[in-house]
Amino acid sequence: MITEDYVQKIFKGLEQGDGAKFFAHVDDKVDWIVEGTHTLAGHYKSKSDFVAGTFAKLAKVLPRGAQLVVEHLLVKDDQAVVELHSLATAKNGLRFDNRYCWVVHFDGGTIDRVRAYLDSAMVARLFAENPV
Repeated sequence: MITEDYVQKIFKGLEQGDGAKFFAHVDDKVDWIVEGTHTLAGHYKSKSDFVAGTFAKLAKVLPRGAQLVVEHLLVKDDQAVVELHSLATAKNGLRFDNRYCWVVHFDGGTIDRVRAYLDSAMVARLFAENPV
């Protein structure tokens, strides 16, 4: 059974800017849906596709990464609802004050499914003002 402490420990990597530490707990064949109508939205069928479609794109416009901090957490059985807040600043100085809600499913101790919700307008503005 997944605990709040375990989920906090996994997400600590994202809070500290260490994506590799976080992604070590994500299944290579993760099923990750990013909801919305923006350049990062999509249905990713692997960890490598998700990273290429989201974090790699964000790295081009957010010099210090997304800087995601856990604000709220709810854990039940093998699922967690994680609310995150980005503390990032874009290359042009835009404060990327985005909020996220990730519904995360665990298989054992590994993340195997995620549905992610975020502010589509904020992402669109980020890329409009910081073209790649």
